Amino acid sequence: MHLPHSLDQGFDALYGLVIDEVDDGVIRAHVDVADHHKQPAGLVHGGVFASIAESITSMATWVAVQEDGRTAQGLSNQTSFLRPILEGTIHATARARHRGRTTWVWEVEITDDQGRLCSLVRMTIAVR
Repeated sequence: MHLPHSLDQGFDALYGLVIDEVDDGVIRAHVDVADHHKQPAGLVHGGVFASIAESITSMATWVAVQEDGRTAQGLSNQTSFLRPILEGTIHATARARHRGRTTWVWEVEITDDQGRLCSLVRMTIAVR
């Protein structure tokens, strides 16, 4: 499926976002943890989780609406941090919960390599 831009450039490339699957209403992605993702205490910075969620939900919404000449962009990002990730891979799965005319709402689960829930994100995407 065609995504809005190449992931080998821009902000997503800086933190290493990899899209694993884009399906109807579901998108999966991952980021391999490196030292530049971590805050001084050794935990993956919360901004990485929020960035992953915003990027994948904006992309998936855009894929769904672009054929109608519409675009998509993040409107609201509410991230709850439940468990830290120190190493390994950050896994993200986003599911569309509302597909409105002007907004879409997504729930994003971020897990570690053991499948433990580390963060929940509610993303609202504006459709214009």
